[in-house]
Amino acid sequence: MQTTTTFEKKNCLVTGGAGFIGSHLCEALLQEGRVICIDDLSNGLTANIEHLLVHPDFVFLKHDVSQPLDLENLPELARFKVSVQGVQEIFHLACPMSVRYFHDMRIATLMANSAAMKVTLDWAVKYKAKYIFTSSAMVYGARTSDTPANEQTIGLINHMQPRAVYDEGKRFAETFVSTYADTFGVDARIARLFRTYGPRLKMFDEQMITEFVVSALDDKPLTVFGTKDFKTTLLYVTDAVSALVKLAKAPAGLGPINLGGDEEFTFTSIAEHVMKLVGSNQEIRYEQPLEFLSEQPIPDISYAKQSLGWMPLIRLENGLQHMVDYVTANKNRLSYD
Repeated sequence: MQTTTTFEKKNCLVTGGAGFIGSHLCEALLQEGRVICIDDLSNGLTANIEHLLVHPDFVFLKHDVSQPLDLENLPELARFKVSVQGVQEIFHLACPMSVRYFHDMRIATLMANSAAMKVTLDWAVKYKAKYIFTSSAMVYGARTSDTPANEQTIGLINHMQPRAVYDEGKRFAETFVSTYADTFGVDARIARLFRTYGPRLKMFDEQMITEFVVSALDDKPLTVFGTKDFKTTLLYVTDAVSALVKLAKAPAGLGPINLGGDEEFTFTSIAEHVMKLVGSNQEIRYEQPLEFLSEQPIPDISYAKQSLGWMPLIRLENGLQHMVDYVTANKNRLSYD
């Protein structure tokens, strides 16, 4: 289903828009259109979007997207003329991603991967909108080898484990998307995001990278939750956002697409990079792995390079420097609570 935009500016809707990736996406979309940002702030932060609130083409709605919402009769959206123009693009990013509070958010995670799928996909049907869903590398299951996972890889997931609300939930959500595409002709695209980092990544949430920066700046030991060999790929947030924007502009019919970094690092080496940047000479400590911070598969991103003309551009050293600058400016005013 192709949508022809005949309006001066397209209306874009972003769920989870006050979150880490969502807030950066809202910024990018404002370059070409209007943005309806929806977030219940259970995991996002108003601080991430406060600089956008004065923009005439940006509206923030505090709402749990697992609950229906009539976009056409909201006074906040009057200038967007949704009843006439509708919505041209829907980016569904809303899903709790907290490591520290994962257990407390399991029901919300279930709802994001089920009820919220219906709400947002029903909008796509109603407005004939393009629908871009951010899935996860965890649809491939836990890492079992050093062979990169491509989009045809079928991983193994224990659907009864506590973290299955996220891993199996993302699989179910992808099924939701593909079923609506087959049944209603929704022009849907699925982005499987691998570990992403950058400014606005939640602080004090045990995701390690922000904690590395905070600890190094405070000249305290840095903690790795796992062994010395705990590895990861990293995708800088602006690279992730550029891929999502390209995905929305790409021709219809693309299958799920991996978006991740093309280099692998140990968390130990990342901690060492951070200490070098801030001039710290502290020790690195190792503690028990966390349930919601696992070693992901390596992404095969050849399909993204071929179909989108996209590849990661930001090197680790530059990305970490941006994080150091951000944390230095914000660590006293930002926290999870």
